[in-house]
Amino acid sequence: MPPPDPSTPENLPDGPASAGTPGREEGFRNQLVHGENTIDPATFAGSLPQDRGVAPRVRVGTNRWFNLLWLLPLGFVLLLAAVAVAKGIRGLPAVEHFMAQYPGTSALPVAAPSGFPAWIGWQHFLNMFFLIFIIRSGAQILTDHPRLYWTRHSTPGREWFRVQRPVPPEPLWTAKKDSISLPHQVGLPGMRHSIGLARWWHLGVDTLWLLNGLIFYVLLFATGQWMRVVPLHWDVVPNAVSVAIQYLSLQWPVETGWTNYNSLQLIAYFITIFIAAPLALVTGLGMSPALSTRFRRVSKVLSIQTARSIHFLVLVWFLVFIVIHVALVATTGALQNLNHMYAGRDDGTWIGFWIFSASMVVVVAGWVAATPFTIRHPRVVQRIGYALIGPAQRLFEHIDAKPGEYTEADISPYLWHNGQYPDSAEYKALEAGKFVDYRLRINGLVENPVDLSLSQLRAMPYHEQITQHFCIQGWSGVAKWGGVSMQAILDLARPLPAAKWVVFYSFGDGPDQGVYYDAHDIGQMKYKLTMLAYDMNGGALSFGHGAPLRLRNETQLGFKMVKWVKGIEFVEDFSGLGSGFGGYNEDHEFFGYRQSI
Repeated sequence: MPPPDPSTPENLPDGPASAGTPGREEGFRNQLVHGENTIDPATFAGSLPQDRGVAPRVRVGTNRWFNLLWLLPLGFVLLLAAVAVAKGIRGLPAVEHFMAQYPGTSALPVAAPSGFPAWIGWQHFLNMFFLIFIIRSGAQILTDHPRLYWTRHSTPGREWFRVQRPVPPEPLWTAKKDSISLPHQVGLPGMRHSIGLARWWHLGVDTLWLLNGLIFYVLLFATGQWMRVVPLHWDVVPNAVSVAIQYLSLQWPVETGWTNYNSLQLIAYFITIFIAAPLALVTGLGMSPALSTRFRRVSKVLSIQTARSIHFLVLVWFLVFIVIHVALVATTGALQNLNHMYAGRDDGTWIGFWIFSASMVVVVAGWVAATPFTIRHPRVVQRIGYALIGPAQRLFEHIDAKPGEYTEADISPYLWHNGQYPDSAEYKALEAGKFVDYRLRINGLVENPVDLSLSQLRAMPYHEQITQHFCIQGWSGVAKWGGVSMQAILDLARPLPAAKWVVFYSFGDGPDQGVYYDAHDIGQMKYKLTMLAYDMNGGALSFGHGAPLRLRNETQLGFKMVKWVKGIEFVEDFSGLGSGFGGYNEDHEFFGYRQSI
């Protein structure tokens, strides 16, 4: 609750030091540690031990979980049963009549083209090449928070899918501890909690994949090839059933892809091109805090967690499609199929095979080199990733955060802890004394540098908001925060015109030692929803969530909202702080200093 008689900033005493007092800024800056420009996998992210998690599990009912590995033997048994049924019914007169009436293909318009022009071959190769990096980095991102939910609340035990053990009863279990490992040649880059680099790969290559897809759509409709992958008649459904019976009865239909796909292929291609691919884009954007706070009508229905779950199901579709597609290419006439796609010719020569083989050399080389290159040159990955996604990120920077979007009924039952907890003697002494001796140091390029006690902060006008927290790892939650607005801090400290950035320092160290810090655009400090919180959900801020004071900047992801704040410094730029990338995670784990998408 707000204090009964809030004071104004003008009534608070000035700090004991002036803006010119030497040593006040250097005290925090000297506690920063430079990040490395290469990676030692053994010590990365604070030497987190490897954790492979568990086999994928899906919730059944309230508390029961189904191990998806059982789908392998069950699927095999069901496939055998389906083959037996298909072979048994294929000779029935009614089925024979049905298959004669619907042989497996729908008629195409007279104007429909046949064959495969060269651009389809190039598009096919580029899609395959880009998807390797998108899928591998996407899997890496998923393992940073290996649980999926259908509500915006990421409450442990309420997920519908997980590849990790149940959350232990440890009160201060963190989301970072909950992450799991992937082998180097499966994930990208294949190290536990390497989501910063995985995001550069994922979002950067996504831009190339989307550009390639846009070109594909334009050419598809400009050349009439769309008529071959869009169902034009309702008889595609019974024809697809007929094709399924033919496949399952092991008397496969004749491959006619050069002129007309069979209906089962047609449906699969249509779903992949016109449903799965656009849905990958829409749900990917749905996971963006920038867009979910800007397009509120959409995000109220398609919450960030719902979008994340659907995005994962789209990945599953692509993986299943790729496996079946490759299997059918190999078993229905590999040479002819490779000639179709890679040589643009309908014969059984080896030309398509050799072109395919050359393309696979490129694919395999890219696959094998991606992780070692990332480990040796993470800053290059960071820079290239930002060059690719940066323009879109700047376009969608959500600078329009508004209050009143959530009520107390929206508050999440659980908000994950995260970060490395402070354990210094200084912090422990303050905590033991209930933070009576705590002082928030505000200095740098300001007219009025001050040291504020917690009681002085509580005496300032009380600010309260209910907002959604977005973590870069993928989890989210809604909480009520109480404290003092950053606008009130600006009014008190009076930044100089040269001050462009505000740096927050923590009592906590980062995982590679050195004080945790992060820099924020001073313009974002003026938003209604930017504040220093000392209360949470109606009570005092807990140790795990950043006591005695934490930043809330609702235009940013959670890693930028520094907890256990001990100091604020106003600077002209942040290039001289730490490694110069704008924050601890930016310096050490290669995050971007703004990651609104």
